[in-house]
Amino acid sequence: MDSLGDGNHTAVTEFILVGLTHDPVLRVFLFIIILCIYLVTICGNLCTILLIRVSTQLHHPMYFFLSHLAFADMIFSSSVTPNMLVNFLVDKNRISYHGCGIQLDTAVFFGAVECFLLAAMAYDRFVAICNPLLYSTKMSTQVCVQLLIVAYTSGCFNASSFTVSFFSLVFCGHNTVNHFFCDFAPLREVACSEDSVLILLSTCTAGFILLFTVIVIAVSYIYILITILKMRSTEGRHKAFSTCTSHLTAVALFYGTVMFIYMMPKSSYSTDQNKVISVFYMVVIPMLNPLIYSLRNNEIKGALKRQVRRKVFP
Repeated sequence: MDSLGDGNHTAVTEFILVGLTHDPVLRVFLFIIILCIYLVTICGNLCTILLIRVSTQLHHPMYFFLSHLAFADMIFSSSVTPNMLVNFLVDKNRISYHGCGIQLDTAVFFGAVECFLLAAMAYDRFVAICNPLLYSTKMSTQVCVQLLIVAYTSGCFNASSFTVSFFSLVFCGHNTVNHFFCDFAPLREVACSEDSVLILLSTCTAGFILLFTVIVIAVSYIYILITILKMRSTEGRHKAFSTCTSHLTAVALFYGTVMFIYMMPKSSYSTDQNKVISVFYMVVIPMLNPLIYSLRNNEIKGALKRQVRRKVFP
């Protein structure tokens, strides 16, 4: 830390991340487990992207968004997991001031992108089930690209608001962050001064993204449910609902953990509980998404079998 010229304050040039635990045996165990999860995350999401690219049967809007969701999951997890693994191997895990800002921005950027991609996928299911005759028009390539631009633009706005808020925080020497990555709330706890207007801006931006995407998903599935209940054929109802189960599972996992971490009052849970839920949110869920879509989606399973047959029996 560098000394400043105004009194005894020091400028923080790096942060020390406390991590998950100080128990040496548990650290080794967690290192192995999280490393395996991370490798599965990278391999699973890469395979999902490649499978969608090479399989013409999967060249549909739903899988277009799924490929970008897989990409977002990979970067989202990679923004935190490698640094967390290093934390298990060293006594003090240091991260530079600017490195901390980059880690925070990457996480909030792809977190927002994932919210909008999940909302776009819900809208896709709504159109496919409730307005099948208009599907090719309402979910044209142009519309899909526009929805994707909205997703990444929202990520830019979210990251920008948190960037400004992060650099508005004043740190007066205390640089130990009680977390395994540079999350915004623990950083605020070690700051000695902040700009309340900018903090409010970033909070409102993130809150709006969460609220808007939740409304889009909820309204889409309300109409989907109404449409399915009106179907006379049991087989038709089952087929329509089966196309939504993978997406519903992914939505429940993602938003359930996000709501717990960022919407629950701090007094209702401890910092250690927050860390555990954050691990699930940032490390485990990006691994689960490709598994959910591959195990519960017949089209992806069929495309995978065809590609394997082509490679084994050319």
